[in-house]
Amino acid sequence: MKTLRNKHKQGFTLIELLVVIAIIGLLASIVLLALNGARQKSRDATRIADVREMASAFELFFNDAGSYPTGTAYTSGGIMGSGLMAASNGANTYNFTPNYVGTIPTAPTPFDNTGSIFCTPANNSFMYAAPITGTTYTITFCIGGTTGGYNPGIHTLSPSGIQ
Repeated sequence: MKTLRNKHKQGFTLIELLVVIAIIGLLASIVLLALNGARQKSRDATRIADVREMASAFELFFNDAGSYPTGTAYTSGGIMGSGLMAASNGANTYNFTPNYVGTIPTAPTPFDNTGSIFCTPANNSFMYAAPITGTTYTITFCIGGTTGGYNPGIHTLSPSGIQ
């Protein structure tokens, strides 16, 4: 009598292979879900670090120029990096880039649209506003989750710190 299966051959049955593939797929989806949360936290941490770097650069600029950077693109608020940021004190003109910061940081992409009711494509950018006198400034930015002690939502950097 012949048996249907040769006992000398080794291998896996189709069912065994399908079970292993299903388990690998389940583990891969769990890992991808965990990575999405890490990506959001990374983007938010980058935003906070960029804003703190800009605050230091603005204070160095103020020390030298006697005012904060102004420019026609920024007097009523505008996306950072879209215009000249400079100040004059009569004798000298001070350019913000590249003297105080190499390049103006841009907001990380993609914007935080997962789980965040605050961040939209419109407020993903760093928005800079300063009066023409250069006596103060504000940078408005959005973070999608709790990061570095800051709650999710729109925040503002000014000479007094991050609110």
